[in-house]
Amino acid sequence: MENILITGANRGIGLAITRRLLNEGKTVFATCRNPGNAKLLDKLSETYPQNLHVVELNVSDEASLGRAVETVKGITKSLDVLINNAGIMQRSEVPETLNFQKMRETFEVNAIAPMMVMQKFLDLLRKGERPLILNISSQLGSLQRKKSGGLYSYCSSKAALNMMSLALAYDLKNDGIIVITSHPGWVQTDMGGPGAMITA
Repeated sequence: MENILITGANRGIGLAITRRLLNEGKTVFATCRNPGNAKLLDKLSETYPQNLHVVELNVSDEASLGRAVETVKGITKSLDVLINNAGIMQRSEVPETLNFQKMRETFEVNAIAPMMVMQKFLDLLRKGERPLILNISSQLGSLQRKKSGGLYSYCSSKAALNMMSLALAYDLKNDGIIVITSHPGWVQTDMGGPGAMITA
């Protein structure tokens, strides 16, 4: 049975992926910042009590990450898939409103955190069966597809994630760990908004 860890699993795309994986019989470590408020994950736990493990994790907090690693290691000796899904977007960015704190926060969550989560769980991934790291990215991180302004932090943080994922794929090749990025489409979530083309 595959062991899969996903960040940002309490809503939107992360929740939809979690639900699908559980339906396929996978064991899922669903991480989120506030498990006590993750009502939809609680409902899934009632349906899949043996397969779903809800783990507290703030991806931009090193201490929280350390605790999450220990929690997961207390349950399993290996991970087969890591899905870095957690992300944030600063919507109303124009040149006049850019500020250090919000830009740092976006890069920390969208680009730096996936690498640090990978690092801390790498030992478990190396013990997995056909291990895979999936980083949820966006076509908004594509230089070739960029046709408009705005969303400076989000677009550039996803571009950074794409580059780091490519470099990581080379570095982990000899370990047999596949690293890929995926653009899931414009999805109706809290981030994507109600006008998106796809439902989660």
